[in-house]
Amino acid sequence: MASTVTMTVNGKSVTGAVEARTLLVHFLRETLGLTGTHVGCDTSQCGACVVHVDGRSIKSCTILAVQCAETEVTTIEGLATEDTLHPMQEAFRENHGLQCGFCTPGMVMSAVDLAKNNPDPTEHEVREWLEGNLCRCTGYHNIVKSVIAGAKSMRG
Repeated sequence: MASTVTMTVNGKSVTGAVEARTLLVHFLRETLGLTGTHVGCDTSQCGACVVHVDGRSIKSCTILAVQCAETEVTTIEGLATEDTLHPMQEAFRENHGLQCGFCTPGMVMSAVDLAKNNPDPTEHEVREWLEGNLCRCTGYHNIVKSVIAGAKSMRG
């Protein structure tokens, strides 16, 4: 039996019919067409599906869409403006943190949350924060470098 869910996604109010068991990641990708949020493992291990719900990073494969009713959700598509990348996205581009790109949306979303809570993270703090985000390319050095540069840009 389908339920109707309404939430704000990337600043726009959206409404959709979902089954009670629909995960937020599937609602975002399949109903709203926001495919920047990736499904990596479907077991909450890899972090490719990280989005922000009411300003906090969360793995969208761990929460039901109906649990996000009346919340504000931000996906990777919601970070940049029409012609300007978010400072964290720009830092990933500048520091070659993108690699194959599959994990990048989750890494960027997690990194933005880290920088909001810790504007000047150390390399160790970045590595600890990103423990729930896996990069199959195993190139964490440039990702960590990107996060530190992005945090610096965010604090101005």
